[in-house]
Amino acid sequence: MPSATLKLTDLSVSAFVAGLVAMLTGYTSSLVLMIQAGQAAHLSDAQIASWIWALSIGMGVTTIGLSLLTRVPIVIAWSTPGAALLIASLPGVPYAEAIGAFLLAALLMTAAGLTGWFDRLMRALPASIAAALLAGILFRISIDVFVQAQHQTLLLLPMFAAYLLGKRWWPRYAVPGVLVIGVALAGVLGQLHFEQFHFAVAAPVWTTPAFSLQAFVSIAIPLFIVALASQNIPGLAVLRADGYHVKASPLITVTGLASAVLAPFGSHGINLAAITAAICTGSEAHPDPARRYTAAVVCGIGYLVAGTLAASIAALFAAFPQALVIAVAAFALLGSIASGLTTAMQNPGEREAALLTFMITASGMTLAGIGSAFWGVVGGIVALWVLRPRQGR
Repeated sequence: MPSATLKLTDLSVSAFVAGLVAMLTGYTSSLVLMIQAGQAAHLSDAQIASWIWALSIGMGVTTIGLSLLTRVPIVIAWSTPGAALLIASLPGVPYAEAIGAFLLAALLMTAAGLTGWFDRLMRALPASIAAALLAGILFRISIDVFVQAQHQTLLLLPMFAAYLLGKRWWPRYAVPGVLVIGVALAGVLGQLHFEQFHFAVAAPVWTTPAFSLQAFVSIAIPLFIVALASQNIPGLAVLRADGYHVKASPLITVTGLASAVLAPFGSHGINLAAITAAICTGSEAHPDPARRYTAAVVCGIGYLVAGTLAASIAALFAAFPQALVIAVAAFALLGSIASGLTTAMQNPGEREAALLTFMITASGMTLAGIGSAFWGVVGGIVALWVLRPRQGR
């Protein structure tokens, strides 16, 4: 087993920036969902801060620990679709019963890891479908940069030029260069707003779990399903698409146990990351795949810092223009999208099924409360099963 320590010689500027961008992307993309859900359920500011603290500490500890133990860039994230689900379901349930539902959902995920059936599921997933799934997930976030360019042309056009010039002359530092140029331009354009930011250390708030059938049906089961289908399956697909073939069961077990421990403090669940993970697993993070784990470690350290300052973290991330964060993430993900599409289209017999997987996933559709990543896999597998006999003839 590799030594669970960080080798500073493995760290690089590109890996450091990739980890930082992954952390920023994770928070800016969905932090508002938890704040919105907490406010809709009439939680106190202290309870919302404890919620963010519990998720951040859990993500930080597991990201750092798993990445150092495996020497693989394993990034853990909170359940974004789970947070969106809670906006509607949390207000109708007493908070103690919601905490009990969080705990039960975490135990269900732990059982999925301990029994090993999730590993068997992932082994049955064809490489072309997994790669198309990865490309579809990343395509959704990356294409937003061009939508943002309609309104933030003065900010994003120079960032785009900086990326192209960086890829031409300093490919290893293209994304760090985009980040530096973007922050400088945002400052010049008056788009950095630190007026509302203040340092405040978060204090965890314990809530004793209570259990009810209503909370189990309306919160626990949906949380488990969306985390499994919309987070863990795509998260493992990201790792495997970039050549990291790790066993899924230990990862699912660890995140499930961490979620259970932190549930009384407000954590609705942590799981494998997909989009933020791809920032750390791709070649932009480091040319050497064996050293990309350092990007995940940097991301994990960022999580710990953010969790400690959870009471003021929303104000910190609100200081940066959203277009800047989207652009840096989009440019960092281009290599992973290209790699995913290349792998997805390699096998002529699976090409059409992979294309359908990509299209369904990239559409962003939601059906029966489950996101497009799950339905992309289902559509691709069905297409593969139906089309393969005809192609064989």
